[in-house]
Amino acid sequence: MPKRRVLIADDHALVAEGLKSLLQEEYDVVGLSTNGRRLLIDAAVLKPDVIVLDVGMPELNGIDAAVQLCKLLPTAKMVFVTQQIDVQYLRAAFRAGAVGYVAKQSATQELLIAIRRALLGQIYVTPLLKDALPNTSLKELRQPTDVFAKELTPRQREVLQLVAEGKTIKEISAALQISSKTVEFHKNALMNEIGLRTTADLTRYAIARGIALG
Repeated sequence: MPKRRVLIADDHALVAEGLKSLLQEEYDVVGLSTNGRRLLIDAAVLKPDVIVLDVGMPELNGIDAAVQLCKLLPTAKMVFVTQQIDVQYLRAAFRAGAVGYVAKQSATQELLIAIRRALLGQIYVTPLLKDALPNTSLKELRQPTDVFAKELTPRQREVLQLVAEGKTIKEISAALQISSKTVEFHKNALMNEIGLRTTADLTRYAIARGIALG
């Protein structure tokens, strides 16, 4: 029986290689993606059975990438491996379509278990968070959360993250394949909706909400 295909996404090369070494005996690791936007491209081409991804990644964070991946590859199982040991992030990940949430510091003990459970149609939550949860049913884990600014549209979140990462209007236009005028429109709409006036304000907002890395 052929090995199940796994795609890994983490912007830290050493971490990605470490996860690959951990998994490659049991699974076919088909690729390593270095950011969220690259992950979408790689996933469309490689069509993995399992996607292992981080929450905080440049260009497109893992949560927003997961939302798009659910539409792109609805049968793929998504397992987060992250340093964000926080119930709000956990729920945001599961609302985005995840079925596993692994602590990066204990990935060597947890990740293989999480992937095996995912492929069996089960969920996995790191033991570091289990005590903070009333239960670990999928319904409970997908309850609304304030993290990741759910009042914003997916496009607004994409623009917000890139603005917070210091990208110019031209660079954002190229990355999202939309016109500069459309980027300006979304940026101004963001400022009006959130009630902020400067790019620095948007950056602080994005970092506080987990949309961009601090």
